[in-house]
Amino acid sequence: MSTRKAPSQSGEVIIPENVNVIKEKNTIIVEGKNGKISKDFTKIPITLAFENNKIIIHPPGKRRKDLALINTVKSILSSMIKGVETGFTYKLKIIFSHFPISVKVKDKKVIVENYFGERSMRISKIVGLTQVVVAGEDVIVKGPSLEDVSQTATNIESSTKIKNKDQRVFLDGVYLYAKEDGMS
Repeated sequence: MSTRKAPSQSGEVIIPENVNVIKEKNTIIVEGKNGKISKDFTKIPITLAFENNKIIIHPPGKRRKDLALINTVKSILSSMIKGVETGFTYKLKIIFSHFPISVKVKDKKVIVENYFGERSMRISKIVGLTQVVVAGEDVIVKGPSLEDVSQTATNIESSTKIKNKDQRVFLDGVYLYAKEDGMS
């Protein structure tokens, strides 16, 4: 006989006082000191309700799959709130041993030049409100949206992916080495 506790039928996320949360149809907009983030929840079958300073999440049913949506949505909403309060920072390191790589930021693109002596540039897209700063050997990616910051860092890292060479020998590229909270 199992003594497992039944999972709760709803979840809740507490809204801090300095954060404003607005619901427009199936879109949640979170505003704070670091900016404004919106997320469309149309494809996630949940019901969101507001009570005082809480967002209450109700799943569509009582199956395990339905109850798992609660924690997914809680995580998304919590990272949105954390993002507009403190933000997120990812740090990448420029590493080269064969040819000196130069990294530049222009408009909404990060340009990697002279990668393995190639004449063509490797270009990666900056997503959303993310800011990218090149400081010496570091590329600092920061912003209020965790999704946008992580996708931008991945775009930069994957633009320098090594193909047709032994990755243990040819270590040149731009690699993620730190994930931090805050946009210092």
